[in-house]
Amino acid sequence: MDGFDQLPDSLILLIFNSVSDVKSLIRCRSVSKRFNSLVPQTDSILLKIDRVISSESDSDSLFLTLLKSFFNFILPKPTQSPLPNRTHTYPAQILSRFQRIRELHVELPAGDLQLEKGTVVKWRAEFGETLKTCVIFGFRLGHDGNYETEFAGGLKRRVMWTISALMAASVRHFLLREVVREHKGMEELVITDREGEGEVVMEEQGLREWREARESHVRVEEEEEERGRTVVPSVRMRMRHEPRLGATLVVVRAVKGGTHNGREADVEDADLAVRAFGNGVYGDAVRELLKARSYLLEMNSF
Repeated sequence: MDGFDQLPDSLILLIFNSVSDVKSLIRCRSVSKRFNSLVPQTDSILLKIDRVISSESDSDSLFLTLLKSFFNFILPKPTQSPLPNRTHTYPAQILSRFQRIRELHVELPAGDLQLEKGTVVKWRAEFGETLKTCVIFGFRLGHDGNYETEFAGGLKRRVMWTISALMAASVRHFLLREVVREHKGMEELVITDREGEGEVVMEEQGLREWREARESHVRVEEEEEERGRTVVPSVRMRMRHEPRLGATLVVVRAVKGGTHNGREADVEDADLAVRAFGNGVYGDAVRELLKARSYLLEMNSF
């Protein structure tokens, strides 16, 4: 008798949850009839995407969707869309093989931002129906020593970093809409990339908000289909810059939620920033930036 035959189903499922990788789990289905019946019940899944495949073209990419969104942002009502609208279905097709997904981690092949040489931008965004918060940390390698002048002259550049990060996050959020709709038992969704550029997080409450909103707002979904991304709501941004580090921290919140002024806002900023980057290699720089003076900016929905 094979050793696995003596193990209960619950223990085998625990092992499958530890494996989590979709490709490995699909291979496991060919091992035996028992494995074939148990693999679809795995509830912790890691999906690594080599490229994002469109239902209309196998050459479409996440970057094209982001580029289309950027054109729509600067030209909100073009006569004809600069890039054709495509519906990405690849993740939903693969994950339809699993029946009880509770935690899903999707890893994209690369980051989305096209930055000038020497620029590093990292971000983490939390979503529900739409964007709730986003924390952006950026810096440029190499300085001439005149940090204050560089900050004043580079303010526009940093605002563009922020807009680009928000657009990239909204594209990722839109990309997994079919998965969220089909897997109603999902409690956590995390979308990252292999370059470690950005992270989209949806927790149980946010997933519930998204489903409820899509059931009652068909027009919103049609607008998102046209844009190729989720609409970013009106936001307030608190920007901090540390001249000695040449680094910038931006904490973005939807206008309809959170505190935006005074001591409470500082506490919320610190909580969001440390949650995003406090335990990583940028933790010390982020904590130093939280001590710097903040500048408040507002941006309308786009």
